[in-house]
Amino acid sequence: MLKLLLPHPAALIKTGKTETLVIADPHLGWELALQEKGIHVPSQTPRILQKLVALLSEQKPDALVILGDVKYTVVTTEAGEWHDIPEFFTELRNHVKSIAIVRGNHDANLEPLLPENIRMLPATGTIIGDVGLFHGHKWPSPALLGCKTLVMGHLHPVVVFRDPASFKMTRQVWMKATCDTEALAQVLLQKHGVKVEGTVEATLQKHYNVTPKAMQIFMMPSFNDILGGRPVNETKPRKTLASEALIGPVLRSKAVDVDNAELYLLDGTYLGTLNMLRRL
Repeated sequence: MLKLLLPHPAALIKTGKTETLVIADPHLGWELALQEKGIHVPSQTPRILQKLVALLSEQKPDALVILGDVKYTVVTTEAGEWHDIPEFFTELRNHVKSIAIVRGNHDANLEPLLPENIRMLPATGTIIGDVGLFHGHKWPSPALLGCKTLVMGHLHPVVVFRDPASFKMTRQVWMKATCDTEALAQVLLQKHGVKVEGTVEATLQKHYNVTPKAMQIFMMPSFNDILGGRPVNETKPRKTLASEALIGPVLRSKAVDVDNAELYLLDGTYLGTLNMLRRL
């Protein structure tokens, strides 16, 4: 069972007696990039750590899963990250027994920064109970289609509101979209080089021992609330140029109904569908 931990950008997955806390995109060290441009912002890692520790203390989960982009730099590693990231995870290990990271596009060369017993999971995702988790910059494994619910990070969804004077207000949101199960299964099999033999369902059963069930997908807000995000209500519908569409191959596929995705503020307020907000 998946539970959104409103008003936090986090979720809890319950499977039997085990509970797993899920967050996405902390982007530790993002302020280092600002310093290179002459903008000096104190390290936000202690604040993010404090927020996460408070949530762990409140929920007392058995495990923590981070859906990618632990650090901000993509390929290289900044000096500040060599200090902040090991301390971040060393402290987290005092509050939760198991920690795993689904690799994101910013997580190259992350392993040397991690203490022992922090598991790195592939970008193709992982399964907890009936929930499939992946970062979102790559196609997930077709094995995740055996879950009714998918959860991804990477997008950092926010909505932008403008008043008559053109002042702008940005708020983080959860996005929830429906999936065309068969269409998504077919495209994932194709992207993973698996030829459909007979029916899509039979092929999935043969190669991955799963029956396709994926019906909905959640896009998580970033756990780093100062980082900002992609204003989804200012993107164009999918029929326009790909560069104007939402990021991530799954969201660009015709298998996910992005245009009618439901948007919710972190406090649970329903804002309407993406198409409705685009018209405002």
